[in-house]
Amino acid sequence: MLFPADFLTRLEYLSIMSKRVFRGTLLAQRRTTQMGSGIEFSDHREYTHGDDLRYLDWNIYARHGDLLLKRFQEEQDLHVYLMLDCSRSMAFGQPAKFDLARHLTAALAYIALADLDRIAVVAYADGIVAEFPVTRGKARILPLMRFLESLQTTGQDTHLGKAVGGILHRGTRSGLAVVISDLFDEHGFRTGLDQLRYRRFDAHVLQLHDPKEADPNMLGDVELEDVETESVRMVTVTEKNMRTYKQLFQQHQQSVREYCSNYGLGCTQSPSIVAFDELVMSMMRASAVAR
Repeated sequence: MLFPADFLTRLEYLSIMSKRVFRGTLLAQRRTTQMGSGIEFSDHREYTHGDDLRYLDWNIYARHGDLLLKRFQEEQDLHVYLMLDCSRSMAFGQPAKFDLARHLTAALAYIALADLDRIAVVAYADGIVAEFPVTRGKARILPLMRFLESLQTTGQDTHLGKAVGGILHRGTRSGLAVVISDLFDEHGFRTGLDQLRYRRFDAHVLQLHDPKEADPNMLGDVELEDVETESVRMVTVTEKNMRTYKQLFQQHQQSVREYCSNYGLGCTQSPSIVAFDELVMSMMRASAVAR
């Protein structure tokens, strides 16, 4: 069973902690504002013929004779897009990275829904493979969990850029985009994240890896299978090969951290053996410190 019996209870606890202890630092602080008919004063602009006289600043008119209109800020609902990697590499590990990724997707969605934000889930591999459309309200968590349970790892490779391009071409409203993936993307993870940045999305990367991917601990003649292409090769792994592999793995992790740091993106990297609620709490603490 993907979601244990106490899963919803753990989600509610995370939601309460987000509001009471961390004051919504993970998601809620990213709400956007626009000029409108809200209640928070922003600034003035000159009156022009046809403007609504109810918004005239009569105090300024009485003092100086200037016709100035008050402008207010209007808070907009935050749209949260959870981009879930469903490529075959996510099935690796015990437990599988894909299981933790789906737990995290449900947890972040619940926190946002409890805060009256709107969420959508985009499952992708070599393109978009399934979607849970934009919705709001805590009651939607059960259909979302059923959607997540129905997903399987698929595709021939990973292509974040193609998936992001697919949602952007629809004129999707900008918001917060959380990419949950191992980022083993032969097309390069930067392309998709670049597109999100250019379209003014607030992006956060949640990169997962299995401990054996960081330290395979294998030597000698072994049979290696590419889990995405299902191609198999017999190779002889030497100590030098293993040192090179570990160095490349660490370089990949470092490149993700540097990219996110350089462009102001949130970045969380974690082994897949960490419980989802512990990881979300860690993300909250990091977000609170960064503010």
